[in-house]
Amino acid sequence: MSLRIVVCVKYVPDATGDRHFAEDLTTDRDAVDGLLSELDEYAVEQALQIAEKADDAEVTVLTVGPEDASDALRKALSMGADKGVHVEDDDLHGTDVMGTSLVLAKAIEETGYDLVICGMASTDGTMGVLPALLAERLGVPQVTLLSEVAVEGGQVTGRRDGDAATEHLQAALPAVVSVTDQSGEARYPSFKGIMAAKKKPVESLDLDDLDIEAGQVGLEGAWTKVEEATPRPARTAGTVVKDEGEGGKQLAEFLAGQKFI
Repeated sequence: MSLRIVVCVKYVPDATGDRHFAEDLTTDRDAVDGLLSELDEYAVEQALQIAEKADDAEVTVLTVGPEDASDALRKALSMGADKGVHVEDDDLHGTDVMGTSLVLAKAIEETGYDLVICGMASTDGTMGVLPALLAERLGVPQVTLLSEVAVEGGQVTGRRDGDAATEHLQAALPAVVSVTDQSGEARYPSFKGIMAAKKKPVESLDLDDLDIEAGQVGLEGAWTKVEEATPRPARTAGTVVKDEGEGGKQLAEFLAGQKFI
């Protein structure tokens, strides 16, 4: 029987761009270029490595987001994933991690799975709690923050490196895992892979397909929301100390005034 691997990926604003809030205090995703979250690339890579070692495996990449989020899917497909699933619905605007975990869980159940792989966090929200929420909704074990992961004999095993200790973990499939940025460098899509990705199937789903009511997601269904935001003030000019024999003293006085020393 084929090993069914689902990788959850996210389309995020480019961290090098000028990111800010929209009028409704949600992230303005139209004002900056987006891309596949770098931390999710590690999840795609580990899924592909597991699939390559299996006798028979299929890797599906799943994303929730607006039309442009398909770019994240195409990047993962060009890396080597087999097919994509894109959940897109206008009522998803403003959905927080609780709603996102609900949508992902429903989509994963619809798709079918043995193993779900996530990145350690998204590079926009950076909460890092979605894998645990997803495992709870699916009713399966979670093995998170792995720097090494493998599947054999109906078990997923992995190594979690902490500050004080290293843990070796295992769980029976089906399961949800997340991998860190120490799990192995993600492969760069080849030209052949980019061309092949254009022909790979991408299924589109909306809330009706997943039997989810609009009130359960979006700003209306969000458990968390931004109440107020103030733009960061423009950077002011720094203090210039000219060394005319007293530079060291002036510098020390400045640092003392700022309570740095």
